[in-house]
Amino acid sequence: MGSFNSSWGDGFLLVGFSDWPQLELTFFVFISIFYSLTLFGNTTIIALSRLDLRLRTPMYFFLSHLSFLDLCYTTSTVPQLLINLHGLHRTISYGGCVTQLFVFLALASTECVLLVAMAFDRYAAVCRPLHYTTIMHPVLCQSLAIASWVVGLVNSMIQTSLTMAMPICGHQLNHYFCEMPIFLKLACEDTGGTEAKMFVARTIILVFPAALILGSYAQIARAVLKIKSVAGRRKAFGTCGSHLVVVSLFYGSGIYTYLQPIHKYSESKGKFVALFYTIITPMFNPLIYTLRNKDVKGALWKVLGRDRDLG
Repeated sequence: MGSFNSSWGDGFLLVGFSDWPQLELTFFVFISIFYSLTLFGNTTIIALSRLDLRLRTPMYFFLSHLSFLDLCYTTSTVPQLLINLHGLHRTISYGGCVTQLFVFLALASTECVLLVAMAFDRYAAVCRPLHYTTIMHPVLCQSLAIASWVVGLVNSMIQTSLTMAMPICGHQLNHYFCEMPIFLKLACEDTGGTEAKMFVARTIILVFPAALILGSYAQIARAVLKIKSVAGRRKAFGTCGSHLVVVSLFYGSGIYTYLQPIHKYSESKGKFVALFYTIITPMFNPLIYTLRNKDVKGALWKVLGRDRDLG
């Protein structure tokens, strides 16, 4: 028995997916592919938004921030997972675990808020097209991006501090990275008060943004229904629908993990659910937000030296 802030010099053992040794090689191959696609897709979005003037718009400003977040987000957990799956090293130091917990929470919280800014941008573009350039002024875009990072960092500092203050029993973490619910499960004493404070913070960072996003897309849907062209409605609903699928995966898996009572939290299920918000959504974000996008295709062909008419 020890406490999180005093006697963890030996660090922790990350169990990962060692309970299913027959699946580890399969996981290693697929996760390596997914991680490579995530790195390639998000790096491409960032590079194109910097190189092509056609992509100097609020939408791609936020998308480049999202891509940078996803690059850091996946890199904070996936390399550790791949090493774990390969069986080379299943331990993590106390300092490394605390750092991973803080960085992961900061990036995830920032993405929760940034997705709201992106939904507001789409709302302004669809529902207020004549005033779009006035509403989405560069100063407002920069302010929303900065606010996202500040809120994410503050939330992470609160959650990490409360987690570190809890007395923890055991050095074995039944997960592939240092995630907060695992520490709540390992608490040596009643953490009802601490858990209540953390629950309030998690609700604010998960439920409130999700509600705002759903409200924005509800308004977008109303505006789209007024479009007389069937093809135009189909295209708009297709784009918004794909965005909502990714947002639902991200928030749905996050809410499942972080808002259920800790006594009902299943460590085995939690590892699989975490794959959605640590690997799946960061890989799909570049595809979903740029799918059938002529501006991105044009920018890519231009960078490759094969500029052509995509109309």
